[in-house]
Amino acid sequence: MFGSFRIAAAAVLLLGSPSIAFAQSDTAKVDLSGNWNFNVVYEGGSGSPTVRFTQHGDTLTGRYISQAFGELDLKGTVTQREFNFAVTATAGGDPFTMTFNGSVESRASLKGTVDLGGMGSGTFTATRQPAPSGQGSQVFAKR
Repeated sequence: MFGSFRIAAAAVLLLGSPSIAFAQSDTAKVDLSGNWNFNVVYEGGSGSPTVRFTQHGDTLTGRYISQAFGELDLKGTVTQREFNFAVTATAGGDPFTMTFNGSVESRASLKGTVDLGGMGSGTFTATRQPAPSGQGSQVFAKR
């Protein structure tokens, strides 16, 4: 009886428990590269921009594409499962910077908050657009 218990305990120590395996995969390097459909909700309404991320290490660049502002450059960073990026837009001839702070919820979803350049705030969710046929759509890069 105790022999089988010792074997099971040794297997857990050598192979790791499922919770340890989850913790290891939870800290895998995030790769947000690709196209994302955002849904932004703020006090005055909502918007549905497309965000095209390119990630190199912990640096994010890309394009913020919306009907309201057209195509705008974005810059940001990624740290583990958290990210942020900023976009400078113009409203009524005055520039303002929208700052997005979010977290990776799963391989295909993001959520977070947005500061509308001191003119209010809101929340967002985002889903990854499927990659074109033959291309991967992994949010977590292999180590």
